[in-house]
Amino acid sequence: MIKEKLPHSQSALIFGILSIVTSCCCGGFIGLIFGIIGLNNSKKAIAIHSENPEMYNGINNANTGRITSIIGIVIGAISTIWLIYLLSSGQYGVMMEQYQQILEEQM
Repeated sequence: MIKEKLPHSQSALIFGILSIVTSCCCGGFIGLIFGIIGLNNSKKAIAIHSENPEMYNGINNANTGRITSIIGIVIGAISTIWLIYLLSSGQYGVMMEQYQQILEEQM
């Protein structure tokens, strides 16, 4: 019997990886969104696989997508909370001025 690719497993993995990358690079909020989508896709894939495990191949992608999505959600939540703290305390402007001074000194 030929096994089919598990639906939603590859997209779960892709969204999980995107959630980690965007959580680190884009302030966290976009990573949260990608992480939630990846987690949802991995849950769908695992549910489909549990109904008929002999028919589908690719449960490893779904599990890896779930893990990377959870990591991306955690990093995104921490980044978002940190950004909200910086904006509410007024230290965001101070931090940007320090970065600008460092860049001017380097050039």
